[in-house]
Amino acid sequence: MSEPLPGAQAHIEAALKLCSTIDDLPADTPLIPIAKVGVIGAGTMGGGITMNFLSAGIPVTIVEQEQAALDRGVGVMGKNYEASVKRGRIEAADAEAAMARLTPSLSFDDLADCDLVIEAVYESMEVKKDVFGRLDRIVKPGAILASNTSYLDVDEIAAATKRPEAVLGMHFFSPANIMKLLEVVRGAKTGASQLATVMQLAGMIRKVPVVSGVCHGFIGNRMLSKRQEQANALLMEGAAYYDIDQVLLDFGFPMGPFQMGDLAGLDIGWHRDPSKVTTIREALCAKGRWGQKTGKGFYDYDAERKRTPSDEVKAIIAEFAAKSGVTQRVVDKQEIFERLLYPMVSEGALILEEGIAQRASDIDLVWLNGYGWPAWTGGIMYWADHEGLGKIADGLKRHNLPVAPLLAKLAGEGGKFSA
Repeated sequence: MSEPLPGAQAHIEAALKLCSTIDDLPADTPLIPIAKVGVIGAGTMGGGITMNFLSAGIPVTIVEQEQAALDRGVGVMGKNYEASVKRGRIEAADAEAAMARLTPSLSFDDLADCDLVIEAVYESMEVKKDVFGRLDRIVKPGAILASNTSYLDVDEIAAATKRPEAVLGMHFFSPANIMKLLEVVRGAKTGASQLATVMQLAGMIRKVPVVSGVCHGFIGNRMLSKRQEQANALLMEGAAYYDIDQVLLDFGFPMGPFQMGDLAGLDIGWHRDPSKVTTIREALCAKGRWGQKTGKGFYDYDAERKRTPSDEVKAIIAEFAAKSGVTQRVVDKQEIFERLLYPMVSEGALILEEGIAQRASDIDLVWLNGYGWPAWTGGIMYWADHEGLGKIADGLKRHNLPVAPLLAKLAGEGGKFSA
């Protein structure tokens, strides 16, 4: 870890105090009482989301399509509580009381009297619109309907109901019972009371809430996609994937993009046709390299999941680049650093300009609490101010990457995001 940037800790503390303040929402906005919550989906996300409310003393009805999936989800929650008791994090009586607040169900009708229903189903617009159409018919008037989508258009989801003012996004991060960040996505028609209620509720379930407007990927994933684009481009141009990961590890991230891919599973979203290879990731999947779960992805893994670079992967990448007509070269670590981090800052500037985020410090909280951005920096936008906005703008131009108008303007004036 590097030395903390001057004022970084004070900046984070101030950001935490400010994040639940919504500029255009009156302080006396009436809140909706939340006595009972519904969660749709008992998978990893749905279970984790449910635990937040159970632990805060709020009863939850969790709905699944099949008994086996429901039993599995309830079992995982029970085991998670048992593990917390063993580690001394909670008392056995509190864990039992939390699980006693849970009502498992196979029927949407059991959500009718909930004050808030959170959907945590498959990330497909058609599936989500179907779910919200059903909720609209079943759930009592005045209830809040939330989607845990990580990318999709909340306004389109809201349009599947006759009460768009009741709909917003509640994007939890995995594991949802542990990760602190909650991106609260404000739709074009989301009501003031609904938004204010969810922001207050976030505090009750010990989350850091950040309001985001509607756009693909919201704040965090929209910026992450810029880093991933460059990581993939660098790979094709000749940078070693382990060097790309190492640059981020040296900066203070808990893992790099290719380690993260191996952990999540490279086969997520893969079309399952080994003869159809259009990306390096598909080339690895075609060879059975699906990540840690198969013992090999970008890296080879031993029984303790310790990683080592793979000669097979080096050959696959070189062959794929040659077929694509890309000449590989030696890429130094400074170029990797600039191309991974500077485009994220530029995207953050666009997010501010478009009003997707209210303030630069909100973007800092997203990255600190949802993506492992190193705390010594005070967050991505605070770090950018100290790195120098002129230096970042020049670096982007040198690598032929776009510079957001707000970034260019502040760089030209010697300004800062934090101002």
